[in-house]
Amino acid sequence: MRTPAILWFLMAAIVALNTVAQTLLKLGAGKGLINIALFGGVAAYGFSTLLYVFVLGRANVSFAYPVVIGATAVATCFAGSRVIGEQISGTQWLGVLVIITGIAIVAISRAVV
Repeated sequence: MRTPAILWFLMAAIVALNTVAQTLLKLGAGKGLINIALFGGVAAYGFSTLLYVFVLGRANVSFAYPVVIGATAVATCFAGSRVIGEQISGTQWLGVLVIITGIAIVAISRAVV
């Protein structure tokens, strides 16, 4: 069974929202419990959770979870590097490549089922 395009779009939106949430939480960390960055991060997580529940109603968790979480890890690593200015080691980039490979395997296996 092929995964409908709308589910791929929604999973991409979830990954984007999760990445924004992580980035905002990092930017707001250490600046008190009440600040706009923390509020934005929590709001982004809340919205992504609602979308994720919608996706889970239409896709197997054994497919959606590894794709969403893996892609979020990759996107958050890029955001940490580009937006926040964190230094990412070669070993970490190798890990990102392994995650991308894993996501591709899960996606391909789903496409041929």
